Amino acid sequence: MNNRLRVLRAERGWSQADLGHKLSVSRQAVNAIETGKHDPSLPLAFRIGRLFEMRIEEIFEDDGN
Repeated sequence: MNNRLRVLRAERGWSQADLGHKLSVSRQAVNAIETGKHDPSLPLAFRIGRLFEMRIEEIFEDDGN
């Protein structure tokens, strides 16, 4: 799954640890999602969408796999 998480986070000047704190996940979890090594759970994807005030589809895109 492709995502815009790294760009959105950087636009706000947040570190991975900052974003992890806001989402109640570890910095490592944020890194894994940003690099595509892990897809977020649906509840986490909704939290991310709410945090960035965007629809999930605006942040995450299915890569066809």
